[in-house]
Amino acid sequence: MFYYLLKYVLLGPLLRLVFRPRIEGLDNVPSSGAAIVAGNHLSFSDHFLMPAMLKRRITFLAKAEYFTGPGLKGRLTAFFFHSVGQIPVDRSGKEAGQAAIREGLGVLSKDELLGIYPEGTRSHDGRLYKGKVGVAVMALKAGVPVIPCAMIGTFEAQPPGKVIPNIHPVVIRFGKPLDFSRYEGMENEKAVLRAITDEIMYAILTLSEQEYVDQYAAVVKAEEAAAAKERKFPRLPLS
Repeated sequence: MFYYLLKYVLLGPLLRLVFRPRIEGLDNVPSSGAAIVAGNHLSFSDHFLMPAMLKRRITFLAKAEYFTGPGLKGRLTAFFFHSVGQIPVDRSGKEAGQAAIREGLGVLSKDELLGIYPEGTRSHDGRLYKGKVGVAVMALKAGVPVIPCAMIGTFEAQPPGKVIPNIHPVVIRFGKPLDFSRYEGMENEKAVLRAITDEIMYAILTLSEQEYVDQYAAVVKAEEAAAAKERKFPRLPLS
């Protein structure tokens, strides 16, 4: 109930008024049946804008930190994500990834839309990063199409660290569904999962026209943070 109250009464009309998002390819999202919507992830506002524009309800796998933050802000964030039916995902380790896949398959088993960001985290610099193979596993196990989606302009509207968004034009672009039924029964083949994931990321790249980086975003973030720390606190030479 709270999901639809936000979508049609509280948040959705406000987002349309402020951002006036242009939607392209909405007919590529099936009106019924299970499907995965796989998109790039540039901004916290992605969580609100895409669901508000879709005709159908969509459930996202959201990072567990959104549900466990401290203080009033943390409690409000957790309340929001719980209220709109989003699923917390622990991103620490292989077993956590398997749990996320089980949760995602549960959504798809109900003939619902599942939203996922294959990069696994927000882009910190506006570029598109290598996708993780969980999206391919779910697509094969559930036997569902994957609809690529590109959020354009949300990085400028709300870059990392900015709480109140800028007024900036936003485009949400949906591509044609990707069918991977030719790989049925091959969800344990690593090369197949990598090929499917790369095909999905290429479709997102074509829609978004971002610069692509063939590395995981989390790895690049960690490397850049370590380099920044080294510049701030350089190691002293051993005497």
